[in-house]
Amino acid sequence: MAPTQGPRAPLEFGGPLGAAALLLLLPATMFHLLLAARSGPARLLGPPAYLPGLEALWSPRALLLWLAWLGLQAALYLLPARKVAEGQELKDESRLRYPINGFQALVLTALLVGLGMSAGLPLGALPEMLLPLAFVATLTAFIFSLFLYMKAQVAPVSALAPGGNSGNPIYDFFLGRELNPRICFFDFKYFCELRPGLIGWVLINMALLMKEAELRGSPSLAMWLVNGFQLLYVGDALWHEEAILTTMDITHDGFGFMLAFGDIAWVPFTYSLQAQFLLHHPQSLGLPMASVICLINAIGYYIFRGANSQKNTFRKNPSDPRVAGLETISTATGRKLLVSGWWGMVRHPNYLGDLIMALAWSLPCGVSHLLPYFYLLYFTALLVHREARDERQCLQKYGLAWQEYCRRVPYRIMPYIY
Repeated sequence: MAPTQGPRAPLEFGGPLGAAALLLLLPATMFHLLLAARSGPARLLGPPAYLPGLEALWSPRALLLWLAWLGLQAALYLLPARKVAEGQELKDESRLRYPINGFQALVLTALLVGLGMSAGLPLGALPEMLLPLAFVATLTAFIFSLFLYMKAQVAPVSALAPGGNSGNPIYDFFLGRELNPRICFFDFKYFCELRPGLIGWVLINMALLMKEAELRGSPSLAMWLVNGFQLLYVGDALWHEEAILTTMDITHDGFGFMLAFGDIAWVPFTYSLQAQFLLHHPQSLGLPMASVICLINAIGYYIFRGANSQKNTFRKNPSDPRVAGLETISTATGRKLLVSGWWGMVRHPNYLGDLIMALAWSLPCGVSHLLPYFYLLYFTALLVHREARDERQCLQKYGLAWQEYCRRVPYRIMPYIY
């Protein structure tokens, strides 16, 4: 077993008991949502309308399909990239290299699926396989996380994450011990972060749209909006893939069950909840309301993309004319904190844009059910928690400069509210 790191990071998520609870709660919540979306009552709260037996969850066909999907995305990851980027400096002063070809993978996946459909691929049959696919994805996450935990036992101390090395096996299994687990140049965390889950999300959405067309003659306007909004979001994430190299997931968090399950199971099967709901509970949506919803999504996207682009431009080149005139605060580490522009409005304007878009994704589903708004509720809780984690890290890293920034920019996510 590898020696432990120096001072251990404070335990998060309620420590070992919280981690143990989340190991059960996260998969249970995902399956509850899948069952609720297809049930008549579509209740977010309360027990599901029925509990599926093992025969409804286990399918060799689903297992083969899932393994083929992971294999396809891994093969696309290994293709020549339009760019190879360096990550942040590690403890041993080295920098890892990452292929920037996520958008390329999305386009090639779309072409391959399109060719398959022209050859008779029944994409509309995918919605009937969501339960067994979610089941094998969950099994994959547990098995993969066990592999990652065992791999970290022989990793050098310099390769371990700040958290996830408490000595408690449940907590460390959940949070992840190794920061950047790799085999040769294949980076497991970077691959899972944006590839199989995000691209799988838009594929499931498209399958639900096609199934609705089969059932009702044509997709509804609400279904088109959900598909379009979420495709834009995924396409944007993959087009700006390099930006993920500076996020907390890559630079701070170990790769364990939390991220593995989140990336390959939670994202495709819960983020597609609005489209799942619309397939089983069609909604009438007029053009005036659709226009308002499009405007809300556009505002959210404008804030989200503007804030992220400003931050990324500043990190790459503070002398860039687009950011050179922005006011900054110098820190003891030599870095500077933006205190004007988007980042002078609130401390996390990108989170604000994210939440506005989340609202726009839910509104096409009407207001008669709470279920389609689960993503908005969950994402609000997630971003508030993430903001608190980021706050602690920035205070530890930047000290007095961060305190000054918080004084100058008092609102965290929502101006005048939070």
